[in-house]
Amino acid sequence: MFQIAPNCSLRPRSAALFFASICVVSLSIAGTLALLGMWPILPFAGLEMALLGWALHVSLRRRHYSQTILLTENIVRIETRDGERCEQIEFTRHWARVKLRRADTRLHPSRLLIESHGRSYEVGGFLNEEERRALAGKLVRSVGRVNESPPLSTAQER
Repeated sequence: MFQIAPNCSLRPRSAALFFASICVVSLSIAGTLALLGMWPILPFAGLEMALLGWALHVSLRRRHYSQTILLTENIVRIETRDGERCEQIEFTRHWARVKLRRADTRLHPSRLLIESHGRSYEVGGFLNEEERRALAGKLVRSVGRVNESPPLSTAQER
């Protein structure tokens, strides 16, 4: 079994303190400048703080995301959790194959896919390139190639 989740070191309390301190500094400066007659600065500072708050909210939501890859002798089951929502997909292990697809351009990351019978599912989209390659290697050794299912005991020892 492989359990993967994004690295989310930011906690809600830390995010709230950070957001409050940035708001105090930014809105104090904008308020002072507004009192000096440069009032158009104030709405832009408010918009900037709203965007920062939205970005922190999105970042904090990621900590509830995880993927579990369960391997048995017959199946590969991928369970993706995003808070309350849970999605499962299963592939026959004997026919499944693990593919690490290169990105179309240099700036995009590669994609780690598990494929079988015309279906595919992306795994570890939140991992960095090095972590994705390491996971791909472990999955290839555990799942095997098409028509090749290595015994789980030896595949997991490597």
